[in-house]
Amino acid sequence: MPVIHTHVSVSTTHEQREALKAAYGAAITAVPGKSEGWLMCPFEDDMPIYFAGDDTKPAAYVEVNVFGRSVPGSAWEHLTEAIMAALQQELGIPQDRTYIRYTATSDWGWNGSNF
Repeated sequence: MPVIHTHVSVSTTHEQREALKAAYGAAITAVPGKSEGWLMCPFEDDMPIYFAGDDTKPAAYVEVNVFGRSVPGSAWEHLTEAIMAALQQELGIPQDRTYIRYTATSDWGWNGSNF
């Protein structure tokens, strides 16, 4: 039950979101037991994002949440590389203006109950 929630300061097209979703779907398999089959990808664009006090350049904030107790650091590292590369390629957002926050939790609800 992974979620990759993307907040960006630029406008996005349906095609760009589809490309990002596909890149995220391939990348999430780096996390043991996770696949695109359970991946949720909310996108929020045109958000004012100040980075280092400046909102005139493209920026992104991404939250990655997974169900589980722990994730190997190598999986997070792979996700960082893949997510940042996709944002730069698809939206022109520089890697040095992107933050990614990772969370693993044992509390997750779905379909009227909790895992």
